[in-house]
Amino acid sequence: MENRSQWGTRAGFILAAVGSAVGLGNIWRFPAVAYENGGGAFFIPYLFALLTAGIPILIMEFTMGHKYRGSAPLTFRRMNKKTEWVGWWGVLVAFVISTYYSVIIAWAISYSIFSFNLGWGSDTEGFLFGDYLNLTVDPGQTGSLVPGVLIPLIIVWIVVLGILFKGVKKGIELANRIFIPALVIIFLIIVIYALTLPGAITGLEAFFAPDFSRIADPDVWVAAYGQIFFSLSIAFAIMITYSSYLPKKSDITNNAFIVGFGNSSFELLAGIGVFAILGFMATAAGVGVDEVVAGGVGLAFVVFPAIINEFPVLNEFFGFLFFASLVLAGLTSLMSITETYVAGLVDKFKISRAKAVLFGGGLAAVISLLYATQGGLYFLDAADYFINQFGVALIGLVEVVMIAWFLRELKGLQSYANEISDIRLGSWWTICLSVVTPIVLGYMMFGLFKQNLLKEFATDNGNYEGYSNTFIMFGGWAVAAAALLVGILMSFTKWKTTEAVEEEIEKTGEAK
Repeated sequence: MENRSQWGTRAGFILAAVGSAVGLGNIWRFPAVAYENGGGAFFIPYLFALLTAGIPILIMEFTMGHKYRGSAPLTFRRMNKKTEWVGWWGVLVAFVISTYYSVIIAWAISYSIFSFNLGWGSDTEGFLFGDYLNLTVDPGQTGSLVPGVLIPLIIVWIVVLGILFKGVKKGIELANRIFIPALVIIFLIIVIYALTLPGAITGLEAFFAPDFSRIADPDVWVAAYGQIFFSLSIAFAIMITYSSYLPKKSDITNNAFIVGFGNSSFELLAGIGVFAILGFMATAAGVGVDEVVAGGVGLAFVVFPAIINEFPVLNEFFGFLFFASLVLAGLTSLMSITETYVAGLVDKFKISRAKAVLFGGGLAAVISLLYATQGGLYFLDAADYFINQFGVALIGLVEVVMIAWFLRELKGLQSYANEISDIRLGSWWTICLSVVTPIVLGYMMFGLFKQNLLKEFATDNGNYEGYSNTFIMFGGWAVAAAALLVGILMSFTKWKTTEAVEEEIEKTGEAK
């Protein structure tokens, strides 16, 4: 097989995979999702989802990347030439996500600087949308570039593309060896400090108090599968790409369990820290925890700065640590997201890694400027919602159904993984991927299409976040559709692989 970059150590791969999985969603999405879906009781469907979908898909993608030794498009092509488009679809979804994910990291860099003098002031919401983002235009309008976002955005791309230029071993692996331990240490400091605040126990009681009546609600199970799905970096080319750099002798199933439980452990740590802090805020304001719970951008850039203002001591220091943790979590994820299309371009067109980074990463950086404009937040919000719901989740469904039902590759992948792994895969793995996961993801997608395509288009401004039909069409649906269409078009372009490599693939039966 052709020469391919490799991880220097097993620990390097695991840190990189965990770094990809641990992102902004672990910190600002998981705590709110758990709280809203039964608190402590949510951990039952969450653990079930991890063991029946998260880790099985991780094992499947690790095995695919390791066996076929390629980026997602090349891996799917080597499985069956007719399925290459699925790999490109995942790569294009990753490309879109990288364009706006980088902007959120830029916000976190700005806020880590604002922390030194609590520069967001007392009206944190007004500061974010007015002073910082300068959100003075209507959805669909761009306005002018916002310097406060543009400058850190440039820094983000310089750092990420600089790391990717260095390659897998000297770039991605080395960066994750620094960033992931730093992230864990910083977040442990945050959690320990948060637990000393008055009202912290109130917040934790609200977070962990189980509402077992919610377990009978199918929406809670869908939320659990959705959280596992979106937080593990599965189904959009990342884990296939990363595992293709593993040495030939690698314990695939063990690695998947370590990455899966490592990601969930950080989510639990984030939940403890976030709710200890929310408990402090609720106690200080004399209200219930339910009145201060938030998720997403609002939690990170509105609620948290307001809470930091009220801390009895170390406001500036704690603020810096919190936003530094967002920066580190974001960078490790953005590196992995960008690597998917760098690897795809290298494999497809046989160009140098430097050219692939410059072209792919450079194009993403240019497009990301859209989100650094005055109307950028609206474009970001719509693109994020639609590319996640109708990109990542839909690819996951297509990928699992295609491999399990149509290509019938599960037995072959199972045998391959069992030959080189300590933990042997039994019938639980094939049942999860051929029955449980398709049913749950199918139910999820049916609900999402029904909600967004049928009900919300009934009246103008009845769409996601009340956006107009026109804006939702070109800012949401068109973005998700473009990822699929461009992916299909990419699969029709000619491969520049050498004849010798293709002959070897044919001989070993790795292409059909």
